[in-house]
Amino acid sequence: MISYKQLGFVNTREMFRKAFEGGYAVPAYNFNNMEQIQAIVMACVETQSPVILQVSSGARKYANQILLQYMGQGAVEMMKAYAKEKGMKQVPMALHLDHGDTFELAKSCIESGFSSVMIDGSHLSFEKNIELTRQVVEFAHKNDVTVEGELGVLAGIEDDVSAEHSTYTDPKDVVKFVKETLVDSLAISIGTSHGANKFKPAQCTRNADGILIPPPLRFDILEEIEKKIPGFPIVLHGASSVPVEAVRIINENGGALKDSVGIPEEQLRKAAKSAVCKVNIDSDGRLWMTAAIRKTFKEKPAEFDPRKYLGPARDALVAMYKHKNEYVLGSAGKA
Repeated sequence: MISYKQLGFVNTREMFRKAFEGGYAVPAYNFNNMEQIQAIVMACVETQSPVILQVSSGARKYANQILLQYMGQGAVEMMKAYAKEKGMKQVPMALHLDHGDTFELAKSCIESGFSSVMIDGSHLSFEKNIELTRQVVEFAHKNDVTVEGELGVLAGIEDDVSAEHSTYTDPKDVVKFVKETLVDSLAISIGTSHGANKFKPAQCTRNADGILIPPPLRFDILEEIEKKIPGFPIVLHGASSVPVEAVRIINENGGALKDSVGIPEEQLRKAAKSAVCKVNIDSDGRLWMTAAIRKTFKEKPAEFDPRKYLGPARDALVAMYKHKNEYVLGSAGKA
């Protein structure tokens, strides 16, 4: 058993309390490799933002769970050294399992140093979701690990998460779910979606520039949930904005992304000022990384040194994470 405290992480309890009181959301950035985790650390130190390093079950398989433990520990040590180099404060960091789907997976992550886990029983019946979530909570809380549950289903595809249709969270269910599971935070469905193709063109309108504009988030549902469980931390999954500029660079340099559309950043900023204390962002990082790599390959087709194309990709990620912290989530300066 490796405690997250040995690795230098914190759980999300204090993070979310401060976020709720301060009217901002903590960024939860997914990572799969070294460049992504370097960029997250650098951007969050430079903007003095708390951060949740997020790992999906697919990423855990890809990176190897033993290596991942040391990557997490390395991220904390890099953060300390980088903060000292910059003459800045250290920033709180949590290591979180994204979309865990079994008790065994959540338990394994807790035992290998995760400070927070999500158990996603949203595909189960309401009662089975409560049962699974409570089982994870009971084990996690014995180890002072925080747990995120989910009610409602997000459409889209990302890693091991896939659903054709979304199901909005029913505000009538949240009180019973939170009371019977004792979760620390709750992911809800109000119109966000997984992946880069979150909506079909028929669901959207086009602005004067021909850019697809998705239907607005259901803030009425969010407000009703806030009334049912006042002061309780809410989480938004599938909250990448799918930046038009990144998609353009990808397509101009050999890519073929069609009808990619995400959540407008002004809607995310509005959500972050409410009970939403955590916002998950994965696809935007993938898009900017891919855009930078494709651009390098087209401009320098003879290049074969990974550092020469992964370096610019890392720089693009740093810029994106800083932008999110400062202008979208409001977490900059909150470390």
